[in-house]
Amino acid sequence: MRSYFLLVAVLSCSLLANAQTAKKQITLEDIWKNGTFRVKSVPGFNAMKDGKRYTQIDNSVENNKTHQLIKTYNLATGKEDKVLFDNEKNKVIGGEKLNVVDYRFSEDEQKMLLLSDGENIYRRSVLYNVYVFDLKTGNVTELSKDKVLHPSFSPDGSKVAYVQNNNLYYKDLASNTVTIITNDGEKNKIINGNCDWVYEEEFEFTQAYRWSPKGNYIAFYRFDESNVPEYTIAMYDKLYPTQYKYKYPKAGEKNSVVQIKMYDLKNKKTIDANIGAETDQYIPRIKWTEQDNQLCIFRMNRLQNKLELLLSNAGDGVTNVIYVENNNAYIEINDNLEFLPDNNSFIFNSEQSGYNQLYRWNWKEQKITRLTEGAYDIETIIGIDKKKKLVYYSAAENSPLQRKLYAVNWDGENKECLTPEDGTHSITPCVGYNFFLDKYSTINNVPIFYLRDAKGKIVRTLEDNKALKATMSEYNLGQIRITKLRGANDMLNAWMILPPNFDSTKKYPVLMYQYSGPNSQMVADKFPIGDYFWHQMLAQKGYIVLCADGTGTGFRGESFRKKTYLQLGKYESDDQIAVAQNIAALPYVDKSRIGIWGWSFGGFMSSTCMFKGGDVFKAGIAVAPVTNWRFYDNIYTERYMRTPQENEKGYDDNAPEKMSAGLTGKFFLVHGTADDNVHFQNSAMLVNQLISNNKQFEDAYYPNKNHGISGGNTRLNLYTRMTDFILKNL
Repeated sequence: MRSYFLLVAVLSCSLLANAQTAKKQITLEDIWKNGTFRVKSVPGFNAMKDGKRYTQIDNSVENNKTHQLIKTYNLATGKEDKVLFDNEKNKVIGGEKLNVVDYRFSEDEQKMLLLSDGENIYRRSVLYNVYVFDLKTGNVTELSKDKVLHPSFSPDGSKVAYVQNNNLYYKDLASNTVTIITNDGEKNKIINGNCDWVYEEEFEFTQAYRWSPKGNYIAFYRFDESNVPEYTIAMYDKLYPTQYKYKYPKAGEKNSVVQIKMYDLKNKKTIDANIGAETDQYIPRIKWTEQDNQLCIFRMNRLQNKLELLLSNAGDGVTNVIYVENNNAYIEINDNLEFLPDNNSFIFNSEQSGYNQLYRWNWKEQKITRLTEGAYDIETIIGIDKKKKLVYYSAAENSPLQRKLYAVNWDGENKECLTPEDGTHSITPCVGYNFFLDKYSTINNVPIFYLRDAKGKIVRTLEDNKALKATMSEYNLGQIRITKLRGANDMLNAWMILPPNFDSTKKYPVLMYQYSGPNSQMVADKFPIGDYFWHQMLAQKGYIVLCADGTGTGFRGESFRKKTYLQLGKYESDDQIAVAQNIAALPYVDKSRIGIWGWSFGGFMSSTCMFKGGDVFKAGIAVAPVTNWRFYDNIYTERYMRTPQENEKGYDDNAPEKMSAGLTGKFFLVHGTADDNVHFQNSAMLVNQLISNNKQFEDAYYPNKNHGISGGNTRLNLYTRMTDFILKNL
């Protein structure tokens, strides 16, 4: 009896202590409504040409009115320097007060383009009302009465080019005259100076024109998308829905015919660059060299396994091939190419060694110099200091999970790591390369923004996110750790969140999260990892959450990444199923309660795993999934799969649409009806097959929402439904 009362007393004291130190539980409102876990950034960090100052937009609210200033600050100290723009004083001629969302300087920093009232078209293209601000006079003038795309100053600041209604223009600021460079632009037919949908999405740029170094020429793209098949999206906005139509080339279908043109401002004439007679090809980049009349044109075949660099003369359009690269699978396009002042060479990246490394190529001497070497991948060229002859770049040299900043000279000598701390350093260079902005984090540490000098020394801390760290300490969060898990054939990098107060003698359900797309990476030593706080909320509710990067993901070399070529979905799903089978053997895992979810490519993968691994997965969620690669765009799909005509088996053998008869678990399908990227058609076609196979499932469709399924309460609603589905079915 005495022992019993002693036990009760001990338990009572323990419970009282726990009650006094009890930590909060995460709610969906914390994540999607209240911004409780918002990560602070460094807004508007734009360095000026002197390399000593930066500018940013400062907003203050007084009497429910926003007072907006653009100020300069000292980079080294953070002290305010002066006010450049004041929207109370610097109003548009006529009295209009601007609300600036972005701004751009002229080369001499004496003028600014002020952008307001942004209106997104697709992922990267935004229409703005644009104004020219003269810092000397304080005058603000309207560039155009209507919204425009891609406004940019000429190198001498005397002109502004822009795109409007699919045509390219420039305005002479002194004379206030507008010159029409093209006049054949037409919706869903001809585009000048702007990308078509598929170039914007898959080659990841949208401004399709460039000023020459001295401003004597403007090189631009002309897209003829007349023969590209049209896709229609119903917008449920009125009694009879609006039918939005745009050109979208699916796998195996026709592309735009692309021309590259060069406009001579002095002679008012346009020259066509000779890019060859073949029209079924890609021009993924154009880039001026150091010379004002030499344009480099990237030419790639439709299979995307051969890249040629053409050097074009702006005077006559004649081109010469200065570099050729071939690959057995495909070549990824990026911006990692910089021309050097000798006008004979450039620095670029290539996978010719089996890993993504840096090289210098002299096309006149036909000489290649390797700048980096090793069994690791370069991520990106941060910048090239042409005075010091240095290349700054980020790389996963220390670990596939980490990124650090390095510098190496143009001969590949004296390589130096400038950010020695383990973790992920996301680097933004400042003009002149005297300073770098370093967003640094690890998987267990919130982002800290450092200002570093050219040697990597930390000058000062710009933002430490201490408020977020303090907020997190108030919540009962689970332990997250990076580990390795066995896939179908290889050990895979993974992270795992364990429930708070984890007890290894108990058994827990598991939710697997992944993306799995080619060259993607969801497992990295950085904060925050995907849907971190929602996953922590699920961990609080007793779930183990894990993510494993399978075959095809990035920063483990070319052979690992390109193994999925021609068979998207096969090896990736084999890995996720194998991970589930292997963790099922752990003593603290309830093998009867393993689920999987993902978004976009991740939704394609979670669907595939549910249909292939019905004996492994109890429940799955697919958000905005591709369900057959025949339904997706041709640049992305054919890069990894070739065309359906060439690779019919590869397409159909790995399509969730074709394997839905294998569904045995609980399945939740989500899509936005206005998804211009992964069309709602994907989910509709899958539903048809599920019905044909008499399979029961749950679904949620969000009217007029795009691929991100967001806006207002949308995310809160979506994650509420996903949470309820998991709690009910897993």
